[in-house]
Formats: sequence, C-alpha cells, structure tokens
Amino acid sequence: MKIAVTYENGMVFQHFGKSEQFLIMEFEQTKLLNKSLLSANGKGHSALVTLLANAEIDTLICGGLGQGARNALAQAGITVISGALGNAEAAVDAYLNGSLKDSPSGQCSHHGDHHTCSDHSCS
Repeated sequence: MKIAVTYENGMVFQHFGKSEQFLIMEFEQTKLLNKSLLSANGKGHSALVTLLANAEIDTLICGGLGQGARNALAQAGITVISGALGNAEAAVDAYLNGSLKDSPSGQCSHHGDHHTCSDHSCS
C-alpha cells in the first residue's frame, strides 16, 4: 500500500491543490518499506491527481480539498482521508491504526472566493 500525505515542514499541508510536495510512505501491511518526498513541480489541482495516480498511490491524507479534486481522486482509484492536522507521519500512523477517518470538515467549497483552506473551517 502506498500512502501520500500533503506535506510541508513535517506537517500535513492544509490545501491539496496548493501542495508543493507529498510525503510518500509505502507499506506491506503495517511494515514500512520506503519513505520519500514527491515534488508537485508547481502543478496544481487536476495535475496533482495524475501525479499521484502515476506514483501508484492508494490513499491520500490531506487537510482540505474541493469536491472536484475528491471526485477526480476517486476516479483514479485513490482513497481520500481529509481533515487531517499536525505531523504527517503521525497522521499516517493514525490512519493505519484506524483512528484517522475521512472528515467532512476537509471539504472546500469556496475556491472562487480566493481563500485557502487554512483561512477557515476546512483546515
């Protein structure tokens, strides 16, 4: 299983479409096989879905994302766990032990308002 986490300075970055890099952690059951950083290379929103799909990601852990991104990720076969906060590796551990679940508060519906998810309740 390959898990990607929106990533900035060790923490879960709060806006999927503005993520500059992802922490990638690959597991066999719960055993960590590999950990690396994947650069977004300045790509945004829809290009990030392709980037993650090409990296064979199974699950994305993030702060917030819009419904369009959520739909595109689902179409690519990537499970979304939104609403995560704090340390990125701790978020992965929480997901693996079942204590991190997808949260509706990780939904952004205001992209036309020029806000970021960390501006208000979607972080």
